[in-house]
Amino acid sequence: MLIVMKFGGTSVGSAERIAQAAQLAADSAAQGHQVVVVTSAMSKVTDSLIAAARQASAGHWDPAIRQQLYDRHKAVADAVIGGDPVRHAAVLEALSQRLDRFEKLCFGLSMVHELTPRLLDAISGTGEMLTAPLLSAAIAAKGRASQPVDATDLIVTTDQFGGAEPLMDETRSKTQARLQAVLANGEVPVVTGFIAATRDGVLTTLGRGGSDYSASIIGAALDADEVWIWTDVDGVMTANPSEVPEARTLAEISYSEASELAYYGAKVLHYKTILPAFRQRIPVRILNSFNPKHPGTRVSVEGDPSLAGVKAVTSIRGVILVAISGTGMQGIPGIAAKAFDVVAAQQANILMISQASSENNICFVISAAEAPGVVTALRSALEMELMRGHIEEIGAEPVAIVAAVGDRMRGTPGIAATVFTALGTEGINVIAISQGSSERNISMVVREPDAAAAVRAIHRAFHLGS
Repeated sequence: MLIVMKFGGTSVGSAERIAQAAQLAADSAAQGHQVVVVTSAMSKVTDSLIAAARQASAGHWDPAIRQQLYDRHKAVADAVIGGDPVRHAAVLEALSQRLDRFEKLCFGLSMVHELTPRLLDAISGTGEMLTAPLLSAAIAAKGRASQPVDATDLIVTTDQFGGAEPLMDETRSKTQARLQAVLANGEVPVVTGFIAATRDGVLTTLGRGGSDYSASIIGAALDADEVWIWTDVDGVMTANPSEVPEARTLAEISYSEASELAYYGAKVLHYKTILPAFRQRIPVRILNSFNPKHPGTRVSVEGDPSLAGVKAVTSIRGVILVAISGTGMQGIPGIAAKAFDVVAAQQANILMISQASSENNICFVISAAEAPGVVTALRSALEMELMRGHIEEIGAEPVAIVAAVGDRMRGTPGIAATVFTALGTEGINVIAISQGSSERNISMVVREPDAAAAVRAIHRAFHLGS
């Protein structure tokens, strides 16, 4: 099989973790698989790089930051490849070159005091460029030939800095040309996650979940058999185990279920990141590098057809319910259009919408950070409707969304009844409800203090822990 393995920040966060990641890659290659590794930066390094860039843009560049980064990565090199002086020296030289570039960028930034998205990408992508030579050398130390590869030579993107999108035809051509020969030689290429480049060679980053996205893009470009995401949890679970102790790992879910769970708060996977693999029908596995014997969760097109009904329960906190109410709204056209135009102009993301058939109330949920600006803009845009009494109130209150998810909820009678009976038994009031025609998600707005109890009640009602 051709496997693309991505290792997250905690999976490469120390010398011990990098040695473990190298062993996992080498073991798979020894079993006859072709392996491409995609690596994140070491944990917390990207945060340090971004903080350094922002400090430099305010005129406060501290050269000690470069030394701190070098010392941390050198300590790993000393531990995992210290016994090979030639390879050790080569890695230290690579680290120095990449940190020299970082230092020059920050020093220039401290002079101009302007942190553009393009410059932030150039700085924030440095962490992966430091980890790739380390992990490649660690794999070589395990007896498997390896070489680091910058994703700027593989993934071609738009120039949307901070969240670039891949141009797949060009990416496929460059990736195959660069990596197929490496794989044919029995080597394990270690590719920098998170970063890419425009057609002109300008460095970009792929935004949230960028290294997962890199792995999915490369997997699609190479027509891989599977993409493995190595992280620090056993896979996708039926609920958040900190709220539901009996939550268990799901053996298999579909891409559509992964999408719903990611959207509604599950942190393991961001659905956008696996879209390239989904389009090529490539399965994605979520695995735990701290517990590599666990089978994890397989994400596939079909999921697990043997499981009907609700498969998992999740929630989103830190959100606000905005409600536009008034008996005079009935039959008045354009109010909803105006409201959502305002939300769009504020560049706020609506997580959920609900409207009564009486037309007396429209409510939607947005993040708490976006709410003040949206509510102020709504009151301004709908000032005339408020004066005329068509709208009586534009309210905002902190809430939580609880979502029950499962592909095979569709066409299964009694799902909603079970959900609401469970909540009623716990004395939990449902403020608003939303269900799409796909029927794979029932979303409910509850008071924020009730969210954990609501998740537990639904989890118990569908026996998800057994």
